[in-house]
Amino acid sequence: MIQGPENFKVLTRCPVCTSSELTTFKKTTFDIHTLDKDDVKITDSAYGKIWDLSRCTNCTHVFANPRPSSEFILSLYSQIEEPLYEDEAAGRAQNFKRILGQLEKIRPQKGRLFDVGAATGILLDLALKRGWDPDGVEPSAWAAQVAEKKYGLSLRLGDFAEIDAPLDHYAAVTMVDFIEHITHPDAALKKVHDLLSQEGILCLVTPDIQSLAARLFQNKWWHFRPAHLSYYSQQSLRTLLERSGFEVVQVRKYSWTFSAHYLLSRIGPLSFFLKNARLASVWKKIPIKLALSDSFEVYAQKL
Repeated sequence: MIQGPENFKVLTRCPVCTSSELTTFKKTTFDIHTLDKDDVKITDSAYGKIWDLSRCTNCTHVFANPRPSSEFILSLYSQIEEPLYEDEAAGRAQNFKRILGQLEKIRPQKGRLFDVGAATGILLDLALKRGWDPDGVEPSAWAAQVAEKKYGLSLRLGDFAEIDAPLDHYAAVTMVDFIEHITHPDAALKKVHDLLSQEGILCLVTPDIQSLAARLFQNKWWHFRPAHLSYYSQQSLRTLLERSGFEVVQVRKYSWTFSAHYLLSRIGPLSFFLKNARLASVWKKIPIKLALSDSFEVYAQKL
């Protein structure tokens, strides 16, 4: 799919702190004008495909520049169909159980929970079983249909920025691996602030651009993908949260759990282990926890 220049905008100010002190961080390694829905799937493995990235010398935020329009990005995500995501539901559930457990330690009194970028509803289904009142939004019609069919969830369909959800209504909002995909993080967090009730808690997970893994792997870092438009450091993420009316109450390193099959499929030289169908089915049953320390798990309270 060839995209015209109207879908992209050169930024002269940082999307996080509005500083004009920008420098070149990395040069693009793919043609952004050919970006399509398959390039932005959650399970995409095109590691090393990098946008032209700028870095703010004031807050250290790194972001795609030129930046695609929010309308264009939404049009891509609305078309996504991703069965491989749901194939890893068991491992993803382990990730989300840890988040819900931590939320419940910070805010023992459960209430309404809103998941931004809810995908097929795995987190919200777990939240419902733990006594939360679930709600959420997802741009992919396919994912929303899976959430309804498999978990009985009625997700809001569309753009988080445009949904009409009640204000001051939610005890907690979860935003797991979402904020790096969007064009206006400041507006998204302002909306989260509006949705949360007094002293409500936001849980946000996103890659850490200053992690050891990011520094060691350079352009081959697995979070350098076409789907990711922003990369945060602890400084830039704290800046964004504080400017949006939040106080950071806890920062942890996020861990993933995936099947051995999924991980082998991500690593080209090792994918030959999956050629035997019988062995492939065995790999799917082996969970592996990855504590790579290259993503933040941040809990912030509405002020």
